[in-house]
Amino acid sequence: MPTFLEDITPFYGTHDKNPAGQTLEDFLEDYDPYKYEKPSCTTDAVVFSHDGALSETLEGLKILMVKRSNHPSIGFWALPGGFIEMKEDLEDTAKRELMEETGLKNPVMEQFATFGDYNRDPRTRVITTAYMAMVDEKDVNIKAGDDAADAAWCNVEMELAAESNEKEAVRRTYILHFVNKEKCLDTRAVVEHTLRRGLIREEHFTVSEQGMIAVDHAGIVAQAMTILRGRLKK
Repeated sequence: MPTFLEDITPFYGTHDKNPAGQTLEDFLEDYDPYKYEKPSCTTDAVVFSHDGALSETLEGLKILMVKRSNHPSIGFWALPGGFIEMKEDLEDTAKRELMEETGLKNPVMEQFATFGDYNRDPRTRVITTAYMAMVDEKDVNIKAGDDAADAAWCNVEMELAAESNEKEAVRRTYILHFVNKEKCLDTRAVVEHTLRRGLIREEHFTVSEQGMIAVDHAGIVAQAMTILRGRLKK
């Protein structure tokens, strides 16, 4: 079948044939991209806004959310995001979906995590790459589009409800509160954070109560807020 890329020059290696006697062209001609099951890939964007100086407490922080108009999680609030097109870079997907669902154009974005639990979407296996951005709310004209029923800035707070320090790991329970009274949104989510210490760190953000926040998006938000807090520590 035709190769996925038109220019295959960077992939010749040493120009040797493989054990089956194939050149790169032969190999690609015979390659079956449907041999293995494929997960779907998406991006989600955590877009923050804040008036004035931001402190470690993150007081006054707002987050851009969209209300889902379709299944799954219909009627719940979610992060703007969507599926990656085949010939599209991840950051381009994040920016395109943000524009389509909220009207926000081309913010500076940072990739910070990947979420891939197999049970995070009932439609199919979905792996999402998470991005975050910080923008000025006054410079953004929010308008819901695509499959978003609504889009809005919500006040978001993250409270440390419990913490245990073990020999090899720190375990924390966070309560996240999302509020937009104009949109009749006042919901909380509970996220369990586990961090294994060491030069190589294993870290998980697991949603134990989601409230009216879709899927594992409260966990994605919690990780983004944890990163912000860490950078703001004096």
